[in-house]
Amino acid sequence: MKKILNNPNEFVVEMLDGLLKAHPDMLTFAGDDTHCIVRAGAPIEGKVALATGGGSGHLPVFLGYVGQGLLDGCAVGDVFASPNADQMLEVTRRIHGGRGVLYIYGNYGGDTMNFDMAAEMAAMEDIEVRTVLVKDDVASAPPAEAERRRGVAGMVFAFKVAGARADLGGSLDQVEAAARKALANIRTMGVALSPCTVPAAGRPTFTIGEDEMEIGMGIHGEPGMKREKLQSADQIAERMAAALLADMPLGAGDRAAVMVNSLGATPREELYILYRRVYDILRGQGVSIHRAYIGEYATSMEMAGASLTFFKLDDELASLLDYPAQSPFFVQV
Repeated sequence: MKKILNNPNEFVVEMLDGLLKAHPDMLTFAGDDTHCIVRAGAPIEGKVALATGGGSGHLPVFLGYVGQGLLDGCAVGDVFASPNADQMLEVTRRIHGGRGVLYIYGNYGGDTMNFDMAAEMAAMEDIEVRTVLVKDDVASAPPAEAERRRGVAGMVFAFKVAGARADLGGSLDQVEAAARKALANIRTMGVALSPCTVPAAGRPTFTIGEDEMEIGMGIHGEPGMKREKLQSADQIAERMAAALLADMPLGAGDRAAVMVNSLGATPREELYILYRRVYDILRGQGVSIHRAYIGEYATSMEMAGASLTFFKLDDELASLLDYPAQSPFFVQV
């Protein structure tokens, strides 16, 4: 294992310490636990608060989207491990501005169990909490079993839309509805080329040949749909786009935002090679591309590979997507 670290068991603690020291104008923490990241100035009275949470190792997801026009707080777990219920409750208390709290996070068993418990404890303190689960990964279950799907990079669009609606003064009902509407129109698929290494484990999460790729692998190294010989960039783009369009058709007159996301080690140069083919596919079908997001948005440590997300837009969703936002990892003006 080759990593820039001190003690592998202090990896997350030291990362959070550095992050908080780098961005004191944007972020702080709740209680005495730096795993409870909140927006500087929280709570914002009279605004619906948004919280997420999950394991480390995915920056910018999850905590990288705490900021203006986005999320108000994030409970941070160890690498690929859920934060506990007490941490999510501490975040919830700190960000609650009197109009309720919306949880938005990926559909993973440990997160669901702990955050449901946090919501129940918050309710006993008269804090109303609603929950929206992100289930955008088309490779993790067929359409008939979409409720089992994992949450991956598409959650960034849900954070963006819900955060905008909350900043614009939306009620808890309205913010929840905006998040659900967004997620009904978001689909993602990824391709992994190499594994990653969890610092405390010191070994790769899986093995894969130099000439192989895993179609549909999850962001924690969960098995994908199929392992195949490595294909060209155009072929990979076509495979991912075809899977998304089969699940959520887009055609003439439709508008979409597109995200080509690095899983960690894949450079932007390669992402743009993927995007050029995705652009041609969508434009060839008469789809207007409203915005393109190319870069690192939801990673898996140093895993090589990429994911593709389509977000089908109407006027309301496009307006919320365009709303200004700023966090340490995301700026939109």
